[in-house]
Amino acid sequence: MLRALTPEDAAEYYAVLDRNRDHLSRLGDHREESAATPAWVRARLGEPPGRDLRYGIRLGGALIGRIDLLAVRPPAYGTGYWLDRSHVGAGFASAACAALYDHARRSLGATEIYAGVTHGNDRSTALLTRLGFEQVTVFEEYTRFRLRLTPGGPFRGVGEAEGTGGARGAG
Repeated sequence: MLRALTPEDAAEYYAVLDRNRDHLSRLGDHREESAATPAWVRARLGEPPGRDLRYGIRLGGALIGRIDLLAVRPPAYGTGYWLDRSHVGAGFASAACAALYDHARRSLGATEIYAGVTHGNDRSTALLTRLGFEQVTVFEEYTRFRLRLTPGGPFRGVGEAEGTGGARGAG
């Protein structure tokens, strides 16, 4: 389930970040999150997201990660996500991405989603490929991927096959 992250989630979000510092920064990603303090988390979650969407990925009510949809140039959006290391490889990121991208297509009129993946992050590359993303540009530190969304009809991402039922909680 996806639910907007709010200041009320600060303590739980910090706890997830704190136990995943090495996991989040192993490839040089998520530098701010891997150096987070409780005050930084409270301030960050207290900022109005503007047009960007910031969701907690929840399993049985417990926070297990985060996924964002960034309004870069609507109807083109960017995305970023991460999971608690103990939940990697179980399909939760696939389900969260599929639900959020379907929500973006249906509710925001999104036509493209872009993601940057640091070289060496093979799991994220495989996830994006399963969701239908295509590699569009290779930079020195990362590769950019693009997903083209088709208007009308449901998003046919991995998440639907796993029974997410669309953007539950993402709206």
